[in-house]
Amino acid sequence: MILTAHPKINIGLDILTRREDGYHDIDTLMVPVRAVSDTLVIEPTEGSGCTLSIDGLAVDCAADRNLVVKAWMLMREKYGVGGVKMTLSKHIPFGAGLGGGSADAAAAIKGINEIFSLGLSAEQMVDIATQLGSDIPFFIHSEPMFCRGRGEKMTPANVDLTGLWCVISKPSFGISTAEAYAGVVPHIPTTPLEERLRLPRSEWQREIVNDFESSLFERYTALPNIKREMIRRGAIYASLSGSGSAMFGLFESRPDYSPIFKGEEVFSCKLM
Repeated sequence: MILTAHPKINIGLDILTRREDGYHDIDTLMVPVRAVSDTLVIEPTEGSGCTLSIDGLAVDCAADRNLVVKAWMLMREKYGVGGVKMTLSKHIPFGAGLGGGSADAAAAIKGINEIFSLGLSAEQMVDIATQLGSDIPFFIHSEPMFCRGRGEKMTPANVDLTGLWCVISKPSFGISTAEAYAGVVPHIPTTPLEERLRLPRSEWQREIVNDFESSLFERYTALPNIKREMIRRGAIYASLSGSGSAMFGLFESRPDYSPIFKGEEVFSCKLM
């Protein structure tokens, strides 16, 4: 079975409170994008184990720590699934705030469910995903969702994104989630994100923020430069995605955007 894993962007990301369990409560709109993707091939085997081979971008963790293997291990524990051989072709950049690893894990859950005819509902697969990571439940649905709590509490988003084009710019460096959270001061905004997203698109840039930007922009000056360049070239909204380092811009017509820094990668697609 061949599965495609697409990344996401965050339109607005409010970091509300730090929880007693060490996580943070957030409020964000996650939107799937198809500008770049990973491919996961899953084949059942006669054995009882799981093998993983990876090509494309180099992965800096052992195979048994990869989220696709962890997904298989959890489903073996819960449902007794058999052995598999998995091949992962990595193209979604790391340390970018695009959720590539989470998208891969969700693809593995959905693929294993189908291969072994488990008949799991979306809600049951979301439950498995929640045990693996905060962003993974979103990728089970892979449609625009307001994500709250740690990111696992989802409601469909009634936000008009039709006609928009998305440009993603990934600079040559990555940012770890731990580094990004170390610089934030949680706060609850006066107006909830969902209400601000009902404003005309022309007001989004002023009213909708990613709370990681204030500290990360001071440390990585390429990021605000990319943001300014996207706006200069016509983006109606530009922002950091997740905890970065990828920036994205939303355009009302097909953009002509090229890299401005050495090592910067650019991807684009129609959003919806």
